[in-house]
Amino acid sequence: MAKVKKKLTTAQKRAKKEFKANYKMVFMNGKQVKVKKTPTIDGLTVEEFLRRNANPIGLHQNEMWEYIDIEDDEIPF
Repeated sequence: MAKVKKKLTTAQKRAKKEFKANYKMVFMNGKQVKVKKTPTIDGLTVEEFLRRNANPIGLHQNEMWEYIDIEDDEIPF
């Protein structure tokens, strides 16, 4: 006879969903390990999202000076 599979409780379902949302499984040295996912906004990393959508003041406040584009026409002096 086949073994009957028990259904998960609501707490177990919630824990499983939370785990899948926060971790991903990868192979390292031939073993499967869980690694915390990098935070994303609309599928982009946080830094990429800020770089695309921030103005120069926001980039300066987040210490992302290398992404500030300064054209010759914008220099005030």
